[in-house]
Parts: sequence; C-alpha cells; structure tokens
Amino acid sequence: MCMKFKSIAFSLICIFIVSFTFSVNNDIGDKAKLVLAKQKMYGGQYNAALKIYKELQIKYPNDSEIYFNMGYCYYELNNYNSAFENFSKAKEIGKGVNSQTYLYLGLLYQKKSDFNKAIEEFNTFKSNTTNQKEIQESDVDVYISQCNNAINMIKNPINVKVINTGQDINSKYDDQTPCISADGQTLVFNSRRPEDTNSPTDVEGDGKYFQDIYISHFDTLNKKWKVAESVPGSINTEAHDACTSISPDGKIIFIYKNDTKDHEASGGDIFISKIMKNKWKTPEPIGKPINTSYWEGGACLSPDGKTLYFTSERKGGFGHSDIWMSKKISAKEWSKPENLGNTVNSPYDEVGIFMAPDGKTLFFCSNGPKSMGNYDIFKTVYENGKWSEPVNLGYPINTEFRDGPITIDASGRTAYISSDRPGGLGETDIYMVDISEYPIMAKDPSKATKYDGLSIIKGTIRDGFEGFGVANATVEFLDENNNIVSSTSTNENGEYFITLKGDAKYIIKVSLKGFQPASETVMLKKGVAEAFVQVKDFLLKK
Repeated sequence: MCMKFKSIAFSLICIFIVSFTFSVNNDIGDKAKLVLAKQKMYGGQYNAALKIYKELQIKYPNDSEIYFNMGYCYYELNNYNSAFENFSKAKEIGKGVNSQTYLYLGLLYQKKSDFNKAIEEFNTFKSNTTNQKEIQESDVDVYISQCNNAINMIKNPINVKVINTGQDINSKYDDQTPCISADGQTLVFNSRRPEDTNSPTDVEGDGKYFQDIYISHFDTLNKKWKVAESVPGSINTEAHDACTSISPDGKIIFIYKNDTKDHEASGGDIFISKIMKNKWKTPEPIGKPINTSYWEGGACLSPDGKTLYFTSERKGGFGHSDIWMSKKISAKEWSKPENLGNTVNSPYDEVGIFMAPDGKTLFFCSNGPKSMGNYDIFKTVYENGKWSEPVNLGYPINTEFRDGPITIDASGRTAYISSDRPGGLGETDIYMVDISEYPIMAKDPSKATKYDGLSIIKGTIRDGFEGFGVANATVEFLDENNNIVSSTSTNENGEYFITLKGDAKYIIKVSLKGFQPASETVMLKKGVAEAFVQVKDFLLKK
C-alpha cells in the first residue's frame, strides 16, 4: 500500500469506528475494550488490538465492523490470508459493512493475482461510496489501472530470467536493496536477520530484528557469490542501518539512517561510509544542502563521481518522495539540489534509485498508476538536456508485488533486484536477473538486438617523488579525434575509476596544479561474459 493511501485509510477508519453504533455499546465493559482496541490499532500495536477484537468477536459474531478492524490489523501485519478471511466475513454479514471492505478485498485479490476479481471489488467500493473525495483519496482508480497493467504485461513478458540468489545471500528474514559495484565483484544489501542470539529487536516498531548491512564478494573461480556476512568495520549499529547504493568503484557506501537517539540521523538522512584497509569507517552525514529537516531516503553516485542523485520529501517536489540531483563542488561540497521535474517525478512515491554505469540511464521505483501493483521498477534516460518519459521494465522483472530497487553491473548482462514475490526463502529476497538476451540499457529494448556493455579503466595517480597518491587530480579521456569523452578526478588516496565503451582507443590525460601533465594512449578491450577491467597508473613529476 502506498504511504498516501495508508494515512487516508487510517483517518477514515477513525471516523467509521467512532460513528458506528452496534451492540457492543450496550455493554460498558465491552465499550471500554473497544476504545482500548481502537487506541492500540491507531498506535500500530496490531497484535495487541487483535487480542481484544478476538474477545469481542466471540461475543458479537455478527458485527461486520469487528471483522473489518481485524482484517485491517492482519493486513498491516502482512498476514494476508487472515486479512482476507476477516474482510470476507465482514462482506458476508453485510449489515453496516464498511465500504472500504471492498477496497481491501480488491487489494488482496490483487496480491492473489486475481486481477479481474480485484477490479470487481474496486468497482464495488466505488459504487458503494457516495463521497467522491473519499474515492479520489483512496487511489482506487490507480489500483484498477495497476490491475489492467498486470493483465497486459503478463501476457507480453520480456526475455529475461529471474533467479533467486539462494541461501548464500538470502535468509528466512527480510533481505533487500541489492547494490553492486560496476565490476560486478562486490554486493552489499540490507537484511533483518539476527547476527547472533543476542541480536536486538525493534520492540517499539514491528518487533523484528533491526536492519543491518551485509556484504558478499563474487568467487570468480567457482562463479558464485560467497556467503554473505555483516559488513566489517563500524557501519552497523544497534539501530536500523540501510545501504541505498555503493559507488561504482566499490569504495563508498551510501547509507540511510533514521535514529531518534542520534540527532544527526533523526527524521531520515543520508550518510556515507568509506572503506579503509578492508574495513568500513563510521558513517558520516553527507550534510547540507543534501540533508535537511525533511526525509531524505537514499542516494547514488554517477559513474564519473560528479553528480549525486537522491530522494527527498523536501518542499518543491511533485509528490510524497521525489528524485533530486546535485553537482559536486569539492570533496565535501555539493551544489543546490535540483528536482528532476515532473516528467520523472509524480504525485506518488519515487524511491530506490540507481544510476547505471552509462551515466545517463536512471532506474527507480514508483507506486503510481503505471505499475503492476505496489512498487515497480522504471527507467528514464537523460539525453539532449532532458529526461525521457519513464518506462516500466515489464514482467517478470516487475510483478504485482513489491519489486525493486535494481542494480546492474557494467557488462549490462546481469542485474539484481529485491522482491517479496511468492516462492522466496524469506519475506523479501534478492534475485539475479539474466538480461543477456534483453538489452535493458538500450533506450528501447524492444527494438534493440543487443547491448555491448561497458569496460572499466581504473588506477592510482602518484607523486613521482614521494610515491603517495595525490587527491583531486583531473583525469580526462579523449577519443582518437581528441574529443573529451569523459572525465573524473582522484579521491583522497589518488585513485580514479571510470566506465567507458570497450573496443576503443583512448588518450588519458592527467593534470594537477604543481605537477607536469601526463598522458598515455590505451586500447580498452571489451569483456565477453563480464566487464573488462584495465588498470593504468601514473607517476606525476613536478
């Protein structure tokens, strides 16, 4: 359910519970229990509310509102079978039935992949609701659109294979948000699994284990991912910690933190952690103007390191959560953020962003009328100074369940997504998507025959006398006609990293104030099954 609908449904439930009069009101003790159950439900204590409602249901077996409230609690607890049972009973009783019963039954049929039945229930909700504002705020027309999208997309699947990554990555808990380095060798993701028997749980929230960041490295010999482990270093805390992306070179993790006990993370902000000697440093807030008093949900970096894309609920957007961008000014400074505009952003949520290795294709998740249900993955391409109309990636990458975000390596042959679709090992699982026969990076994959992928050039620029890496050196890549194809700069360790088209010759020019410029011509090869990586170091002379 989208965040907008959840809050509206909640307020409507308040009205219905206060206004209905049924036989419980004849008993003072039961009336007090009802008020208490209502308070528990409003406070998100659904199990506590259910315990009371079950007692009342035994005494008042023909009250549709009790069944409706029980259905709502089960729905919020993701116990959809019990939710369906109670909403169905409320509908069967009929007398005094809350019209939102049909809305929730529609949502549950949608989750059951019975789209025609879902549309039928949605239309029943509309015909039984006289308040047009309530219909509009319920997003019922969005859900109908999603069901029609699902019917059409399932009939016309795209040519990909979606494969569960298995128990070396996934657990019986919630595993999501895969983030892969451009070379396809490092995978970080979020998991709500316990690290040991003493792992704390979120007792003030949903009672599950706190979310931590896990990492796995690709075993190139056996062609499989190694068993995932908690990220070494100082990233994970006793509160929730969530990665939102990893930089293309695999040396920076962007993190979302929302910890009321940490004033720098209260309300939801973006943090960064850098790797040093194979351990990840304590995350630091990215600071203003990226972080604000509003919710910032995550960020990703362009392949050249010059542009940061992030999601935020700050003022000036077009919906609840929008995608914004900011240009790099210096090592720790970013320009005033710009909204990507209403071609990309909508009145709904835009979250889960990933900038592809080509530096122009942006993937994101949205729950609007163009999805198949819940969140789907979309893509938009930046060309000629503007973003293209977002396109749904299609089935079976997307389903009627919560899908995304997506991450793709430089080869353009392998992607990873998270999804809570049926058949996984846990609540949400991470899946590998074989896109070798479907050129997802092409502007129009349906018309393209293949995608060649990109290769990687990386290295270290060093002081030729002292031998240490030099920061902020400019590294330019020119084609054979001396045109600048791309450029980047070195980090604090003197390292650079860039993705470029393979099977091409490039002139690399390095410059830094106080040093003589250096240049060299390289022939960058193209990988076959994975991205080709070339290392080119430079020693600068004064």
